[in-house]
Amino acid sequence: MGLTRQYLRYGPAALFGLVASARGNAAFVALRGERGRCVAVPACEHVFVWDTRKGEKVLILKGLKQEVSCLCPSPDGLHLAVGYEDGSIRVFSLLSGEANITFNGHKAAVTALQYDHLGGRLVSGSKDTDVIVWDVINESGLYRLRGHKDAVTQVLFLKEKNLLVTSGKDTLVKWWDLDTQHCFKTLVGHRTEVWGMALISEEKRLITGSADSELRVWDITYIQEVKDPDEPESKKSKGSSPGAEENAEEDETLELDEHPEERLVKCSKVGSIMREGRDRIVTLATDRTGKILACHGTDAVLEVFSVLSEEEVQKKLEKKMKKAKKKAKQNSEEEPERSVELSLQDEIQRVANVRASSKIKSFDLILSPKGELKIVLLLQNNIIESYNLNLSAQVPQAVRASRITIGGHRSDVRTLAFSSDNIAILSAAAESVKIWNRLTLQCIRTMDCEYALCSLFVPGDRQVIVGTKTGKLQLYDLASGSLMETLNAHDGAVWSIALSPDQRGFVTGGADKCVKFWEFELVKDESSVQKRLSMKHVRILQLDEDVLCVRYSPNQKLLAVSLLDCTVKIFYIDTLKFFLSLYGHKLPVLCMDISYDGTLIATGSADRNVKIWGLDFGDCHRSLFAHDDSVMYLQFVAKSHLFFTAGKDSKIKQWDADKFEHIQTLEGHHQEVWCLALSPNGDYVVSASHDKSLRLWERTREPLVLEEEREMQREAEYEESVAKEEQPVVAGETQGEIGLAGKKTIETIKAAERIMEAIELYREEMAKLMEHKAICKAAGKEVPFPVNPILRAYGNITPSAYVLEVFKKVKSSELEESLLVLPFSYVPDLLRLFNEYIHLGLEVELLCRALLFLLKIHFGQITGNHMLVTVIENLKKTTISRVSEARDVLGFNMAGLQYLKREIEAKDEVTFFADATDRFEEKKRKRKKKEKMVLAVL
Repeated sequence: MGLTRQYLRYGPAALFGLVASARGNAAFVALRGERGRCVAVPACEHVFVWDTRKGEKVLILKGLKQEVSCLCPSPDGLHLAVGYEDGSIRVFSLLSGEANITFNGHKAAVTALQYDHLGGRLVSGSKDTDVIVWDVINESGLYRLRGHKDAVTQVLFLKEKNLLVTSGKDTLVKWWDLDTQHCFKTLVGHRTEVWGMALISEEKRLITGSADSELRVWDITYIQEVKDPDEPESKKSKGSSPGAEENAEEDETLELDEHPEERLVKCSKVGSIMREGRDRIVTLATDRTGKILACHGTDAVLEVFSVLSEEEVQKKLEKKMKKAKKKAKQNSEEEPERSVELSLQDEIQRVANVRASSKIKSFDLILSPKGELKIVLLLQNNIIESYNLNLSAQVPQAVRASRITIGGHRSDVRTLAFSSDNIAILSAAAESVKIWNRLTLQCIRTMDCEYALCSLFVPGDRQVIVGTKTGKLQLYDLASGSLMETLNAHDGAVWSIALSPDQRGFVTGGADKCVKFWEFELVKDESSVQKRLSMKHVRILQLDEDVLCVRYSPNQKLLAVSLLDCTVKIFYIDTLKFFLSLYGHKLPVLCMDISYDGTLIATGSADRNVKIWGLDFGDCHRSLFAHDDSVMYLQFVAKSHLFFTAGKDSKIKQWDADKFEHIQTLEGHHQEVWCLALSPNGDYVVSASHDKSLRLWERTREPLVLEEEREMQREAEYEESVAKEEQPVVAGETQGEIGLAGKKTIETIKAAERIMEAIELYREEMAKLMEHKAICKAAGKEVPFPVNPILRAYGNITPSAYVLEVFKKVKSSELEESLLVLPFSYVPDLLRLFNEYIHLGLEVELLCRALLFLLKIHFGQITGNHMLVTVIENLKKTTISRVSEARDVLGFNMAGLQYLKREIEAKDEVTFFADATDRFEEKKRKRKKKEKMVLAVL
């Protein structure tokens, strides 16, 4: 067998040029106990935490492969829940920066996340229309709530009651009772998608935002549980507004309750607040206190509203009453009390409009104790802006506090280039040219430019040339960061630029059907004595079609020109005579490159194919189906016949032009890859994508074997297919409103396989033990028993203890799904072992959870098996006794902690395990109220 050719693997080295992705939402996080300074934003698959004051990145929460779609900080400020495009959720610790918990339940992107007020539960909504409630402490899923017919847009816990409110693109707002896990009310007062929701006025009002400029306000009345079914209705009718009674059409609610006594909440529409924006709501949210409400549409304006508290509403009403009384006295009228009432606009007042520099994608608010509102805005063009709004001012005006921009371009990078020393990287977009240091990944120069399409470093790396969409060539000096010269090179866009191998000039191709040859020259500068570099037009080659790409052969004898008619024409450089025509692509060739020895030319086209041609006769060696979308860029690795391609399918691929084999796929970008550049030594690849990120890939010393690579690819495809398979059906469970929280993944299958292997090992060892006992009995003496190497590795433990060790290692969030795919033949052994463990008091909580789940899913088979009757009877006795013991211990500990709490509070006069400041503020308010009453009496 001949030697297989070895390749070296390219791996991800860095992600840079990205401030924040516009896919997810921004959220203030508390780092080192300071709120309102650090903000967490999605950055492709990672989460960046920026210090808005310093403009520095202080923490990176590293993701896996999928793009971040949603963020939610925990109420204690120590954790951050992150939702991803594949439906997974990871909970990161903000202290260590590591992911502690992973939840897998959704089949599509997570669109909404919310913690309850204690931080013990997390609710998630997704594009797959499901809502899942997770137990963060136990690290497991509680239940799945089905009911929405389209993507869920917002989820909210109600603090006072165990209720959940969800909104979706199906125009519905649903109320869920989490005690019984069913939807007990649906609001249908919206004509279009409900894009956002917020709870205000101590959860007595709900505000919904839709696709129009109306913010609908709903009154929430909690109904006490009473025996008389008519009493809640009468209570509500007394408390409802006169306008709602007169006009029955205003109450746009649909009662889905069959029994009036089951009703928990009455929800009726009280009116609307009009926004200034005419488009749909993108984000609608309040600050933590619920005093400030803000929203924005698809434009650059954030509208901020103030929500008055009950006391402030009362004061305002009293003032109105006084004015009305004065007016009545002047007009000598009767008492006007009945006619005086506050409108909705008086209770929810417009504070200010914050105009950002670009379209807003999301925001977050924090109201400081001093009354200053801090706002952070995540913009569409890779910028984070923070504003301060002084609410106590007569006319509140938003003042921009900071702006994080230096880390990236405002628009997509369309061209990249490496300097000859492999250290500097040029990236150019629609508004600027940036020079990056490859080692530190810092931006060292930013220069304004027109819409850039192609670029190169001038030999010597002191200047760069950029070709623009308007047909200009712009020459920049890197030392001063200034524009030295602008030439009108083409009448249309300059699509391509290529440096000549002798480094004395370059060639450009444009949309004006011309190829122009340029030479570098030194000209006298009027402002200084020294000469400066300039560009001189030397020759022109007129063609019949727009030029898309131009490339020199390394010996500078041939010039390859890609045209809009899907062909590539080869010309002699000295005479500009036609030499070859390469035809075969069905769509225009967007990129091409010639190998270092001038023997091969590879062309990448919009027809998704790459063709490899010989330059001597123009024969096509091979056509490769390269990408699932247009091939955007192609470049050979220096001194080899290996080349890289970038496609609109977000992938970068490496190919061997001699063996016509696909070597490696570099996956990382989440959207179209526009361009890439290889360093002159071939050690580095830099790529730019529509997801606003620049990625650096490095050639490692790790050899890459093609067979292994194909095997890994097949495994990845299998894992993907497993995730897409139908979920296993639970016996007796219908596809109703409630379902299991988890989903079948490759991890749950592996966990089930480990349990099965452990039980098989237990069976084998028990059989061996019986055999060994028989041998000892026959021999009449003790014979050494051979210990299984696996059990020896665990410290010579018993087979039953090994099964428990394996069981304990199953992730809490994957336990139910692992047991669901476990065949029933293993269940009897598992039940016998559970009986043994629980009797000894080992892992009672975990085993009871698994036991109850197994009984639920295999109820029919277990009850029908006479062999298991005694096992179940024994389990019943041991489980009840051990669980009651565990309860007693918990009760004793709780009582002890309560006693200690009372002792410490009495001793130090401090409030323990509670927010003392809130209570202090409450006392202060009551004292002031008392003083006012005393003054009024006096």
